[in-house]
Amino acid sequence: MIRLISLMILLSFTISCKNQTHDLEEWQSLFNGKDLSGWQIKFANQDLNFNYKNTFRVENNMIRISYDDYNTFNDAYAHIYYNQTFSHYKLRFDYRFVGDQVSGGENWNVRNSGIMIHSQSAQSNDFGQFFPVSIEMQLLGGLGKENRTTGNLCTPGTFVEINGKENYRHCINSISDTYHGDQWVRGEIVVLGGERIFHLIENDTVLKYKNPKIGGGFTNPRLGDKDWSSRGVENKDYWIARQGEILTKGYIALQAESHPIDFKNIKILNLCGCMDTNATNYKSYYIEADNTQCIY
Repeated sequence: MIRLISLMILLSFTISCKNQTHDLEEWQSLFNGKDLSGWQIKFANQDLNFNYKNTFRVENNMIRISYDDYNTFNDAYAHIYYNQTFSHYKLRFDYRFVGDQVSGGENWNVRNSGIMIHSQSAQSNDFGQFFPVSIEMQLLGGLGKENRTTGNLCTPGTFVEINGKENYRHCINSISDTYHGDQWVRGEIVVLGGERIFHLIENDTVLKYKNPKIGGGFTNPRLGDKDWSSRGVENKDYWIARQGEILTKGYIALQAESHPIDFKNIKILNLCGCMDTNATNYKSYYIEADNTQCIY
């Protein structure tokens, strides 16, 4: 009897440990803190991976977007892309705006940046393209007085569904607090493929929407198809032909559009993976199956 009880306790402990392993979240750092390995750079009107005026820098475990070497901005819109696509995931990061906007930047770009998701690749951007076709979690810093939400939504070449209706507005405000000064702010995006997306700021859900799709013009929906010829887009027929296509996956990119900003603690929890409970790499928190990844 004692041996039987001991065996049952051991079995229970083994099952408990196994379940804890399956429940343990495996967050992956997208930035190694040392260099820009795994990332690709694309500036408007510059070749792929040319880091114009040393804009993207690595300092003190941060990716810094800096304009120290600029005299004027001159429409040097840029993005730095992680070199892997994702579909279902949680993305966490810290950001802060610092210093002053570089001369020549647009007024609306003061303390303005963003993180692009479901984005086209760096290499597929047209040479002079300002922004990738993507969904943007817009990051805004307070200007010292009035309320200015962050964790907003902008839609270069895309549109979404909110409250059961298609919404073609280019930028849609969240319900976040305002964050003045150079303080660090924690952001998170929860992406469920082409179904639902949630924006969180400081652990609060501040915006949610569904069914991200290609279309509605590039940055000015009122112009419709004509707008696909603006801001450096050359191959408008390609995008017009994909009107209404749901975006289910894509690249992640950090934005540079004239105000210095720092990013750190950029981590992702992939929610797509092996969902066979017999596999050693099964995770209970996966919500999308990719059983080609299973290990036995």
